[in-house]
Amino acid sequence: MGVTDSQDAGVELTRRGKASIAALVILVAVSFIPALFGSRFRPDAWYEGLVKPALNPPNWIFGPVWTLLYGLMGVSAWLVWRERRHRRVQGPLLLFGIQLVFNGLWSYLFFGLKNPGLAFIEILVLWAAIAFTLAAFWQRNRPSGLLLIPYLTWVSFAVYLNFELWRLNRIVL
Repeated sequence: MGVTDSQDAGVELTRRGKASIAALVILVAVSFIPALFGSRFRPDAWYEGLVKPALNPPNWIFGPVWTLLYGLMGVSAWLVWRERRHRRVQGPLLLFGIQLVFNGLWSYLFFGLKNPGLAFIEILVLWAAIAFTLAAFWQRNRPSGLLLIPYLTWVSFAVYLNFELWRLNRIVL
């Protein structure tokens, strides 16, 4: 391998590194889109007036938890994206996008429409979409699947909270 060949290889690695960093930034940013959309529908007087379940956390905890989860989701998607040369990743990344849509939709249904019953049905679909995404990511890159476990766990807890808010307040679909 000559000097020119090693220089070309170094330039190619630098290009790949920059592309990889750009992809990481983009995928993390994309992961936060549901948060931007959902921030339009925040807890208000209606929500504050609801009877809360015993395990309902204080409102301030949701921001830090979701910030961490969206960051982990973006890194997870990036790890799968990096496998594109060796494995098919379009399907898993499409699942990732679908679950992001359901993630953002929940805030609209629960806080925007003030409909915990419909939001409960939707969060069950979200939970399934996350589970399918986690399984697909796990097959492509095990660490990427591991990074989605906290997200699935938190949404499992959110399923409980959503159901209890619906039940305790007897809100009709």
